[in-house]
Amino acid sequence: MATIETVLITGANAGLGKDTARQLATLSTTRRIYLAVRNVQKGEAAKAELVQATGRDIFEVIRVDTSDLDIVREAVASLAEPVDAVVLNAGGPGGDSAGVSTQYGVVGSFAVNVLGHVALVDELIAAGKLTDTVVFVSSEAARGIPSMGMKRPSLQSSSVDDFAAIADGTAFPSFDAMKAYGPIKYMGTMWTSAMARRHPSIRFLSVSPGATSGTSAADQVGAVQRFIFTRIAYPLMTLLGRAHGLEQGAKRYVDVLVDDAYQSGHFYASAYPGTSGTLVEQGPIFENLTNEGFQENAYAAVRRFLPEPQVAAQAK
Repeated sequence: MATIETVLITGANAGLGKDTARQLATLSTTRRIYLAVRNVQKGEAAKAELVQATGRDIFEVIRVDTSDLDIVREAVASLAEPVDAVVLNAGGPGGDSAGVSTQYGVVGSFAVNVLGHVALVDELIAAGKLTDTVVFVSSEAARGIPSMGMKRPSLQSSSVDDFAAIADGTAFPSFDAMKAYGPIKYMGTMWTSAMARRHPSIRFLSVSPGATSGTSAADQVGAVQRFIFTRIAYPLMTLLGRAHGLEQGAKRYVDVLVDDAYQSGHFYASAYPGTSGTLVEQGPIFENLTNEGFQENAYAAVRRFLPEPQVAAQAK
């Protein structure tokens, strides 16, 4: 078992991120948990609730907005010590700005789910502030969820240009946040696997929380989709054993963090075509996930939109 003493969790003021912090605080080996949040006031409220729930005052709130790379860099600079692990949890299908192009040339959904997290990891590594594990929060949508109408990502040739088109939104002629979500998570998952080869001293893993009720993900879609998800789909899926509660979803994050049986460079999620149950490696389900050439193309595509780490640039 891996010993994680300090961890940074993005999107930690609610839902899966917050419950991951709670569960990690129950481990005696955990010494410090950074709650990385966009809204500091909400982060402080979450901290107070976590201290009360766990009886441990080991939480520190820092501002991290994964849609703003300058804020990401400032957050890394503010860390007084390295962290053992980082959980890249912030994101979701995206709200009104999901399909809007950002200053970085990518759509909002990609910026929040992938680009900001890539920048965060780059900056942590460049500053010598990451020692052990990176967990990228992916989704079963990255290999397709037939029961939810989410097709398996299909790229023309899986070239760098194909992946870049996911990032900048041109792969989606009429942008639909739910249709774009799977390909965006797929690209982030492929980046994670490529990073595992570049940094063998750090574990890089992708994991899906599965179909989890009680999160804020439904708040990011339209009113009709939100009603279907919260009032029809999730209750029915839970009844059929295809969905689970917040605690079980967050436990998946904790499991891959502390159990080194989960191998670097791999993606763990529910057995196909399900969205709940035991975590299994996804490579045998969708062989593209293990294609190193495709992984490298995804990595190169991300780098098109990302300046080099500020710390590294200053060192030159």
